[in-house]
Order: sequence, then structure tokens, then C-alpha cells
Amino acid sequence: MKPFLPAPRKRALHVAIVVALTAVSGSLLAQRGMGGGGMGRGMGGGMGGMNTVQVPADNPITAEKVELGKQLYFDPRLSKDGSISCNSCHDLKAGGADNKPVSTGVGGAQGTRNSPTVWNSAFHNAQFWDGRAPSLEEQAKGPLVNPVEMAMPSFDAVVARVKAVPGYVTQFDKVFGKNSVNIDNIAKAIATYERTLISRNSKFDNFRFADKGALNQDEWAGFQTFRQAGCMECHMGPDFSGPPPLARGDGFYQKFPRFADSPLVAQYKLLDDGGRYNVTKQESDRHVYRVPTLRNVKETAPYFHNGLVPTLDEAVKVCAKGGSNRDLTQSEVTSLVAWLGALSGEKPEQKAPKLP
Repeated sequence: MKPFLPAPRKRALHVAIVVALTAVSGSLLAQRGMGGGGMGRGMGGGMGGMNTVQVPADNPITAEKVELGKQLYFDPRLSKDGSISCNSCHDLKAGGADNKPVSTGVGGAQGTRNSPTVWNSAFHNAQFWDGRAPSLEEQAKGPLVNPVEMAMPSFDAVVARVKAVPGYVTQFDKVFGKNSVNIDNIAKAIATYERTLISRNSKFDNFRFADKGALNQDEWAGFQTFRQAGCMECHMGPDFSGPPPLARGDGFYQKFPRFADSPLVAQYKLLDDGGRYNVTKQESDRHVYRVPTLRNVKETAPYFHNGLVPTLDEAVKVCAKGGSNRDLTQSEVTSLVAWLGALSGEKPEQKAPKLP
């Protein structure tokens, strides 16, 4: 099945920030001991290791804007009752998610989707499971007024809440100019901070960049299973979430499950959500989702769009059966989970800021 991609859009002007080097040749990687069948063959030039954060021309990154966005990200005053911040559902110390099936918002309200990790979200050109937000800026606005998340009654109420804090007004004046506290600039600041949340130097990245001893035997075997089981049809590219580059707003989508007659599909209620169909109302988008990243995936249980798959071991079984109609052996499951652990990277330390 070919990937489902939305119609091409005119590519917006972006400034590319290269945060890692391009991959070394497959011939060097083959020194792992696999000969001509080594890692270089069949991987494609964008499998891991090279990450390019695309920054909109109208929202350049500055240190002052990053600091402002960080304060807003951690500030529960942006919610209706002052109890929920962005970090509540995208906890930077919990893999950028919250390790719950679905997040709990103001007043104990709950949605229907699992919280995606914010780490490396800068590499996604569409946000949310259904891709309904074309940028981090637009994504940042949604939870503020979602009644099951931060539950503010309107964007005007969010702006009024921020304007009521003199320390924020001073920073907005410095970053965006006088009288600049508005919902677009609030979102721009949060998105700018989120673009700094990048993990690097995973074991797999180190292996790909010539440290042929970085992976142990289980991890190496898991990567071979990953290739052979068809996982790369969906999980490709530098973030293992699709091929780069795509235009802003053009997410990489796949239907899941492709094979719906598995008992695992019924057990975990994978057909209960319409997926991107809920956004487009096109039948071809039913059960279609933006492909999630695999980086740091070992830290973000539970799994899938509804958060009903509790462990990574179970998740790889569900994915293989629902995606490729393949029953994995226990040995394959163990090695795949080991390899996925090798995608966990180093993260810059994040401490809650002092709020104005």
C-alpha cells in the first residue's frame, strides 16, 4: 500500500537549520559484519541521523523568544482554572508525553487520543494524530481553548490572562514589539521553545555515523527485523515518521490498521476512531493517521492513538500484525524492543522556569 499523502501545497519560505550531518555511506556501515547486506543497503538517505528543523520565516528563533515560550509552556495560568500547563500533558521529564492512555484536562475532563511526545515535534510538518494543525504555531493554540484540555473560553481570554501579568507584557514588548500580546505571538513563542526540544546522539545515530560497535547484538538483530517486517514503509526518515522534506502542513499519513481481522485490533479498539476522516470527512482518510516518531519511543508508553496498548513489547506485535499481517516470534519482539531503545537520545536538561 502506498503512503497516503495530501495534495501538494505551495511550499512556504523556510529557514533550514541543520542540526546534524548527513549520513555516512552504506559501505562503511557494512563493516558491522553484514557484508553487502549491511545497513547501508535499502535504508535510503534519510533513515535516521540527519535532522533539519524548518523554521517559518515569520517566526525566527531568538534566545529571548525561546525563554518567553518556555515560561508560557510551563505556566498553568493559561488554563481556565490555573491547573493545567502544556507540560502537564507533554511532560518533558516523562518522554514529552504523560504516560497515560489519554490526558486529563481541567476539571478531570478527558479526550479520546493519546498525548504525542513534544520531543522532536519540530520535525513534523503537521501536528496532532490527525494532522489537523499545519504547524507548531497552530498546534499551540488548540489545547488552550479545547474544553477537555486547558478549557479557556476563547483566545481573547487567553490574551487577557497573559496581559494581566506585567512580566509577560515586558517580555512581549522586547521580543515582538510594543502592544504585541496576541494569540498569534503567544503561539509563536511556545512553538519557538518547542523547536529547541531535540534529542540527539542516540545509540543508533552513533552507529550510523561510523561507530560500528555502538549497537549490541540484540539491537542489531532488532534493526534487521525492523527492515524485514515492513516497518520502514511507514517509519522512515530522520525522525522515523516519514520522508523529508515535506511542505509545511503536508504530513506523512498511513492507514492503520491495514489488516483489521486480527484479534489484537478488536482487543485494543483500533477501529473505534475515524482518524483523519474526522477532519476531512473523506472516506479515504478513515483510520488514517500521521505516522508518529519512533525516537524515544521506549519512554512514551502507552501506545497508539488511543493509548490502549500498554507496553512496547505488545505495541510491536500490534503494529506488525495490523500493518504487515505478520506474527512476530518472541525473539523478534525482544530484539525489536531492544533496537527501539537504541533510538532514545540525549536531551538538553529542562528545568521549570521562574514565572513572571
